[in-house]
Amino acid sequence: MLLIRFFGGKGGVGKTTLAAAFAVRQARRGVRTLVVSTDPAHSLGDVLGATLSDEPRPAGESLLAAEISGERQAGRRVAEVLEDARHAVPREVLPAVERHLRRAVESPGTVESALLDRLTDLVERTGKDWDLLVVDSAPTGHMLRLLSLPELLTPWIEGLAHNRKQARDVDRFADGLLGQAGAQRDPLLERLQSRRQRLEALQARLRADARVHLVLVPERLPLAETERAADQLTEAGVPLAAVLVNRVASGEESGVLARRRDQEHTVLARVRERFGGDGASGVLTVPLLPGDLTGAAGLDEAGAWLQPLDPQPADPQPLDPPPADS
Repeated sequence: MLLIRFFGGKGGVGKTTLAAAFAVRQARRGVRTLVVSTDPAHSLGDVLGATLSDEPRPAGESLLAAEISGERQAGRRVAEVLEDARHAVPREVLPAVERHLRRAVESPGTVESALLDRLTDLVERTGKDWDLLVVDSAPTGHMLRLLSLPELLTPWIEGLAHNRKQARDVDRFADGLLGQAGAQRDPLLERLQSRRQRLEALQARLRADARVHLVLVPERLPLAETERAADQLTEAGVPLAAVLVNRVASGEESGVLARRRDQEHTVLARVRERFGGDGASGVLTVPLLPGDLTGAAGLDEAGAWLQPLDPQPADPQPLDPPPADS
């Protein structure tokens, strides 16, 4: 079965609700499920009625949940790099390196890169610690950057590793001339090579085991953003799954509601033309449901409409509790 599902789209279209409803539904089917939010403005815990953190914690039977903080992950990552630098750079330049790394936490792309590291950890544990990973993504632009980062970062890291290796070769040559030759570990080079290997493995895993469900409401602006996102994801080699059209009105209306209903019909016709007919491999509509769709009852109601997305049945296994937060 597909082990990784992303739910993405324009802000305010109901991604979190549908991701949570899908995760709860799979957990009730006995599939060991982890649902995580990568959105800086987390609301997954509110939808599930649970207090969440960076580390997966129980949110129901066969269900774990987490809200990942990119800023916190970036801080941890910089601390790790700084520790390596203490063993690899001259002592006199270490203060400048520390200042540079501290500022790097706030640099563009650092948070997304650190978030990708954390997501890589969770992907690597998928199929072992849980059967299914459901990702409630940040709004479309953030999701596209996150999913395209492995392809963008791999050649950059290869270049850094090549430059670092050349510098180390020069140092070894100089040491040999001075009679100080000796094999020494290079933590920075080792970390760069390890990171490159993990990114390559992540790329392969996402293409094989992941699918993206783009979520929209039946309006023209979300439709336009969804079409652009689909094109960019396809170019990045990320497979798409059923497009979810949320909050579709039903019944007979008049006046303003009737005009909105006409608009919905127009948008739905375009969605089906662009992404295929109704069904798990094309377009799935979810009606406008009453209530705020939080907690078990609300998510069960929404989840019932996602039945066509169910993975193939898996043998249920007990979900081991994660280690306590450090």
